[in-house]
Amino acid sequence: MRRRFFLSVLMMTPGAVLAQPKVEPMSDNAQIIRDFISAWSRLNADELAAYFTEDGVYHNMPSRPVSGREAIRTFIAGFIKPWTATRWEILSLAADGDTVIAERLDRTRIGDKAVDLPCCGVFQLQGGKIKVWRDYFDMSTYTQALAR
Repeated sequence: MRRRFFLSVLMMTPGAVLAQPKVEPMSDNAQIIRDFISAWSRLNADELAAYFTEDGVYHNMPSRPVSGREAIRTFIAGFIKPWTATRWEILSLAADGDTVIAERLDRTRIGDKAVDLPCCGVFQLQGGKIKVWRDYFDMSTYTQALAR
């Protein structure tokens, strides 16, 4: 009797016992942001600006937003000019449609100074390009590391 019961349960819910959790593939937008974050290690402002839409916005929250791909390129070029190396480590990344959030630890060398800067970037993409990037971090962490 028990055997028949268990067999009937298995027959009524095919796959329920053997079901595997559904794993969603990484979205294209998530991969674009992973590639963008990786590209920072090459310290190439032209390459980094190419990730943005023509009318894109880059807002380093402690500063004013920068609008337009060319203005973003100029801003990035000035920002990274003293850097000798950088590697950004993704701590967590979440994507939902055209929005990607990346928590990072940005490890940068500026001359002989090492700066480890925890950041969180919120990206809005459009057509495979960054339309808006808002980056949140504590500027005093950056400036204090340079003062040491």
